[in-house]
Amino acid sequence: MNIDIIGAGIGGLTTALALEAKGFKPTIYEQTKEIKEVGAGIILASNAMKVFQHLKIDDQLKKEGVSLEHLNITNGNLKLLSGIDLRYFEKKYNLQTTVIHRGKLQSILLKNLKHTKIHLNHKLKTATKNASGYLLEFENGEKIKSSLVIGADGIYSKLRNSIASNIITRKTNQVCWRGVINMDLPDKYKNQLNEAWGNKARFAFVKCNKNQVYWYALKSFKNDESEFSISKLSSYFKKYPELVTQIIKTTPINNIHTSIITDLKPIKKWYNEFGCLIGDAAHAATPNMGQGACQAIEDAYVISESIYKHKNANAFKEYQKLRISNAHKVVHQSWMIGKIAHWKNPFAIFCRNQLLKIIPSVFSRYQQEKLFQLNK
Repeated sequence: MNIDIIGAGIGGLTTALALEAKGFKPTIYEQTKEIKEVGAGIILASNAMKVFQHLKIDDQLKKEGVSLEHLNITNGNLKLLSGIDLRYFEKKYNLQTTVIHRGKLQSILLKNLKHTKIHLNHKLKTATKNASGYLLEFENGEKIKSSLVIGADGIYSKLRNSIASNIITRKTNQVCWRGVINMDLPDKYKNQLNEAWGNKARFAFVKCNKNQVYWYALKSFKNDESEFSISKLSSYFKKYPELVTQIIKTTPINNIHTSIITDLKPIKKWYNEFGCLIGDAAHAATPNMGQGACQAIEDAYVISESIYKHKNANAFKEYQKLRISNAHKVVHQSWMIGKIAHWKNPFAIFCRNQLLKIIPSVFSRYQQEKLFQLNK
């Protein structure tokens, strides 16, 4: 069974590894000319680590990353508002939430692929469905016939145009900066992610290996995102604690990645008889729950299981049935969290912070546990 995958990101590579585990030999088409260890950090929650446990690479990931034990929301002064003790899930499921550099995760996935062909410099231009499959045309001029294709090509997926209609990408009017820096955090922060909520802005930091810290910052803008530049980044967060300003000022500008936060308004159909979408191509979410990559990883596992079970178009139908509800919940919840976190009215911020303080930890744990359950 020939299976073509568009995109060699985390979702595409995990899909290939999961398909290999089922005896398939997929082919990946990647738009970049070279796969490099780039990007910032990534949080692999229990649902993602469960997949990697199935694929027998969880120990490799834990070796290269850092255990995350506490997930905290604080005020702008790093005073705790709400927290989740992730050691509960580690003890219950024998799964360690892991923070790792995105490039290192990608490298580990590549190293473990044995039978997958990867064609670089293949950016998909058009995908035309016909009676027997797809004609895939790439910007380098190459054309191939595909009997089964999986789109792991992100929020602006080209394959999706032949599967779904009424595609709407939504802007949040928020800009995000991400970076990785060599530094040693104070001991009290070493196994924690702390996300500080201020006025129309957030800043978070967490260790991603023994010597590096991954951080991200978000800020709302009114009209044009260009009003925010990396050179002014430290001034945007000057009222935050010294640790925050130190992290920003000591990060080389070339190591800071800027992006405008968008998501995909939920779509009802992810597949047809010859093609299927995973990850951001199907259900791109804002990054407010740390679940974007985790959802793609979960997609990879479920679609590989479904293809192995059915070996026909029913695989895609089952995959969507198993995944669509949870994936869309993440989209909705992430959108709402992003809005609430960026409130600007002082009284609303006060009420929000007080509410976060009184929400029982057992309720937060229950919400996370539902999120972390892996569909099969």
